Amino acid sequence: MTETVKNDDKMIGFGPKHIGIALYIANRPEIDGFPNGDSLQPLASGDVVYIGQHTSNHWRKIFNVSAKFLFELYSAHSPLDSIDTWQAYRETRLFQAESHEALLFSPPCFDQNGLIHIIAGKTYAQQLALPPLTWLDEHFAINMEQRIIVCPYLDYRQLSNARITTLVALVQQVQNPRFAPV
Repeated sequence: MTETVKNDDKMIGFGPKHIGIALYIANRPEIDGFPNGDSLQPLASGDVVYIGQHTSNHWRKIFNVSAKFLFELYSAHSPLDSIDTWQAYRETRLFQAESHEALLFSPPCFDQNGLIHIIAGKTYAQQLALPPLTWLDEHFAINMEQRIIVCPYLDYRQLSNARITTLVALVQQVQNPRFAPV
């Protein structure tokens, strides 16, 4: 798994205080209380459904794609207790207090050792002051030293199931760089 890192007050989004993976996205849901605008807060059971019902189908897709990716990543390491589908992961763990990841609306802060930074969307990545990246193809870029991955936006068409598998492989390389291909 990932090394757990304590966040500082610079992070704004959904997730617990201790994370190993930060997913960065350029926008946030337009709904009162999610998040309160200046902090990181874990989602509670039912919040994913609530946000989806009170915003747009766009946010349902973001949560679904995030859950698919994280379920595939964590399932590759070991079974997830009684969670046997990405849908169950979405409903019981995604960005909740007992998870190890956060969906962040604030720009990345690279001074946290051990944290894997995943920037969702090439356009968003180009707007950020990122360290030099190596583009692997038109969809993915990486900086192994800073533990940064740029991937397609969290949408079914952009981050398809095949690309989710690629993203999982890249995260595994960042987690264990001595096994990364040369």
